[in-house]
Amino acid sequence: MNTESIVEINNLVKYYGKKQVLHGIQLNIQPGQIIGYIGPNGAGKSTTVKILCGLIDDFEGEVKVFGKDLRTNQIDIKKRIGYIPENAALYESLTPLEFMQFVGQMRGIEDDVIRSKAEALMDIFEMKSNLNQRIATFSKGMRQKVMICSALLHNPELIFMDEPLSGLDANSVIMVKEMLIHLAHEGKTIFYSSHLMDVVEKISDRIILIDQGKVIADGAFEELSKLANDENLEKLFTRLTGNTNHGEKAEAFINAFEK
Repeated sequence: MNTESIVEINNLVKYYGKKQVLHGIQLNIQPGQIIGYIGPNGAGKSTTVKILCGLIDDFEGEVKVFGKDLRTNQIDIKKRIGYIPENAALYESLTPLEFMQFVGQMRGIEDDVIRSKAEALMDIFEMKSNLNQRIATFSKGMRQKVMICSALLHNPELIFMDEPLSGLDANSVIMVKEMLIHLAHEGKTIFYSSHLMDVVEKISDRIILIDQGKVIADGAFEELSKLANDENLEKLFTRLTGNTNHGEKAEAFINAFEK
């Protein structure tokens, strides 16, 4: 297996105004891994993903993707990555086929190849019959399926996913999990940011936990669970981020309705 890092992050720092959200992130990611990138709200997960995708460029530190400096090689890098956000703007007046033709043409894919891939990808989600319907008529879950298909259209080597399962039904969630495992086996690298601990635990080769803009845990779940003596990722997450009074908060929430 190729041991050269596909992503290298050195002392990554990011401010929003005077607020510092990333505090010197250091990461090296190898090809063919599924990376579970987790943390509480506001920890800096989405900011990290957007920086790696070239959507945020005012950061401090060094970021290399495919061995190339992200600041000076954004176009070349973007050609080789896929990005699936939680909430993406789709052109609602278009059909899924028209939207994927638009995305595919920007990436230099021939029209007949776009149509063939669009049909195959949408068929996996049992949406081939919806290829020529307007996206405006779609539910959130259906829109998310279109976004996933369009992000994979050009067969990217590195896939960034930020809460990609948002709005999906149970069967689609299972299918996406299996798809990610197969993609990793083919040598693809998946950088997966999510709050769904059970999914992250089951599919990730490596889990990176950040809190307040700092990496506080990094390793395979089996390694991390032994160190913290926790039987699942949810308990490990709770222990390491210091939020151990969930039961008390839930009880207080219920009691608020009884007053």
